[in-house]
Amino acid sequence: QVQPVESGGGLVQAGDSLRLSCVVSGDKFNLYAVGWFRQAPGKEREFVASISWSGRTTDISESVKGRFTISRRNSKNMAFLQMISLKPEDTAVYYCAAKETFPSHDLSGMRGTDAYDWWGQGTQVTVSS
Repeated sequence: QVQPVESGGGLVQAGDSLRLSCVVSGDKFNLYAVGWFRQAPGKEREFVASISWSGRTTDISESVKGRFTISRRNSKNMAFLQMISLKPEDTAVYYCAAKETFPSHDLSGMRGTDAYDWWGQGTQVTVSS
């Protein structure tokens, strides 16, 4: 059973930083691309960032580029979303997702929610103004 579990969310003020973590169960994490998505109340779930199985390739949404960074540590079965200069519009539930993509580093098809096989339950990020 592959199960992503997110952590690190919370209530912060505008301009603050947060680092979200995602740990994925199983022994094949190093074969998976990982994506971060978010969903604000009343809105569709939207792509935030993705990273290839080796970490060689990343893709960041234009809406957060320059403020959010995605990374991973395969030895720990973990992926991270570092967020700086947070804004109230970043308020959402943030989800981690995974899909086995080895050996491809191509992330061009990884912005849609249907590209991923496994999803976490989400972690709430609230940014006050």
